[in-house]
Amino acid sequence: MNKNLINLTPEKILYKEFKIDTKGYRLKEVDQFLDEIIADYQAFERIIADLQKEKEEQIDTILSLKQEIRDLRTSVEISKSSQNMDGNVSNLDIIKRLSKLEKIVYGKDE
Repeated sequence: MNKNLINLTPEKILYKEFKIDTKGYRLKEVDQFLDEIIADYQAFERIIADLQKEKEEQIDTILSLKQEIRDLRTSVEISKSSQNMDGNVSNLDIIKRLSKLEKIVYGKDE
């Protein structure tokens, strides 16, 4: 997916050969190669930043889901403890369950 942004490989950099003029390497060729390296590094930086952002979003989602699991477990324990001897659930318990389900379905902001 991100490989299309990267032009150079370590092998290409390692084995890159410049033609030699009378005064040394051709400056234009070296400059072009360095520009390509810079472009790759910029692409790497973007990829790393995107992956870091995605990782942080995933961590936030995980933490949110863990909190939701804890809340649901608490809700289950409350409902189990509030049942009458014959197994009936009070109206208050049903209203609490509905309220929590609405928060889950419609979001916590509403």
